[in-house]
Amino acid sequence: MPSAAVAEMPIAAPVAGAAWPQRLASLDRAARMRLALGLALFLAMVVAAAFFASRPDYRVLFSNLSDKDGGAIVAQLTQMNVPYKYTEGGGAIMVPADRVHDVRLRLASQGLPKGSITGFEVTETSRFGVTQFQERLNFQRGLEGELTRSIQSLAPVQSARVHLALPNQNGFFREQQKPSASVLVSLYPGRFLDRTQLAGIVHLVASSVPDLAPAAVSVLDDTGKLLSQMPDGVGGGAPTGEQLAYVQKMEQQYAQRIVDILAPVVGRDNVKATVNADIDFNQTESTTEQHRPNLAADASAVRSQQVVENAAKPGDKLPAGVPGAVSNQPPQNANAPVNGANPAPDAGAQGGPGAGGGSVGHREITTNYEVDKTTSVTRAAQGMVKRVNAAVVVNYQSVAEAAGKPPVARPLSPEQIEQMTALVREAVGYNKERGDSVNLMNAPFKVDTVAPVELPFYRQPEVIELARSLGMPIGLSLAAVLLLMGVVRPALKAARQGSAAPTATRRKVNAIAAEQIERPALPALEKSQDQPLTQEQLRLQEARSLAKDNPVAVANIVKTWINGE
Repeated sequence: MPSAAVAEMPIAAPVAGAAWPQRLASLDRAARMRLALGLALFLAMVVAAAFFASRPDYRVLFSNLSDKDGGAIVAQLTQMNVPYKYTEGGGAIMVPADRVHDVRLRLASQGLPKGSITGFEVTETSRFGVTQFQERLNFQRGLEGELTRSIQSLAPVQSARVHLALPNQNGFFREQQKPSASVLVSLYPGRFLDRTQLAGIVHLVASSVPDLAPAAVSVLDDTGKLLSQMPDGVGGGAPTGEQLAYVQKMEQQYAQRIVDILAPVVGRDNVKATVNADIDFNQTESTTEQHRPNLAADASAVRSQQVVENAAKPGDKLPAGVPGAVSNQPPQNANAPVNGANPAPDAGAQGGPGAGGGSVGHREITTNYEVDKTTSVTRAAQGMVKRVNAAVVVNYQSVAEAAGKPPVARPLSPEQIEQMTALVREAVGYNKERGDSVNLMNAPFKVDTVAPVELPFYRQPEVIELARSLGMPIGLSLAAVLLLMGVVRPALKAARQGSAAPTATRRKVNAIAAEQIERPALPALEKSQDQPLTQEQLRLQEARSLAKDNPVAVANIVKTWINGE
């Protein structure tokens, strides 16, 4: 049979510049889409990693700013070409961490932030033609602002407002109206003002305003609760927070005394003490007046003395007539009003009927002595201890019975318990008349053994912080590498195989096709299973395997045959 000529496809050597377009052209549509998507994701991850790595770390520049100060600071940052951003809610302005201190100093030189509270600087911008009322109003505003700044400097105070009522003083008024003040404070969450801090705020305001009494200062919180109380600090009803704190302090001191006295004997972990103190916060005042018995005349203090003396001439006669019996009697000796004996009569100065030619006279002496009196005023102090109840528990004593064996817990002897009870009584100042009680019990302690929990390496705070700072860049880099190795590299490998396989495949397919055309078709004969395959059958199997392994290349060859190339 004449052999049919088989035209073999010319195989040109691949050009270096056209290798990649040919490889991409040999891929199907799905492979091209996967390759394009992989490259796009890889480039996006590389850009994101570079962005996060080069992004500056922002720190807080100022927080809790008013709208006026925030706008002025933002305007200055824009002029200084400093990047900034706000936190959520606009509560703080943040700038790069390496420029925080520089920006703060530069803004401070410009007087920023000024703050929403205006003090005495309001008087620096006084205009011409200001009336007296405006001057007084500016002074009051400045004083309120300065007091507000001072109160806000306290740690628990978040914000404050001060209102002063300063009446106009006039010398023509007989009764001048006294000034008063009100303070509104807003505290940080979880903070409170104790009595000493409230008293400090009250006296700060009272000392800053002339003629302002501490009783005329009212302090309120943001809930409208009156924090300031009566000046004497005494109020009826339930005990105040200061009184409860005082009771707790006293009980802690008593309990600490018990532990300190028993710890050297039984060990600090083997004794527990609780004390209940009954404190009397009532304030009493008593006044006592005492009168002592009269003292002797020489020891008594003379308050006043009066002497009346009348002298008669020798020729004068005694009074006579009928006026009455009383006028005819001679004058008697003066009696001492309180203490001492009557003074002896002066014979020369006071004569009687039998004076014998002497001068007749009259003398009276009145002496008043001081009355002995003692007045005492007693004021009972607040916080007197009325009763103390102490409860103490002591652990069993560990005793080692033999060498090499663990110690055994045994109870204390009655003598030891009595000695410890006596020590506790002395430590708390036991007073039987006051009704104090001390109970000491000896019992074994139940010890809960808790193994120390060690945090794993990946849960330690420093490791977590490091992972947060480096997690995003490293994660993006790993994702980019996985994308490159799992998507882009297989697509490029398939493109490379698709461009190299057609050359050998075409040669083999052309050779197989030429042999099939040259040889006539012979009838198929039955062959035994043990008969080896011929060369033709091996080539057919090889062609089938090539079509299975690389169908794209075989399809391209068939397409070129059909096109007549």
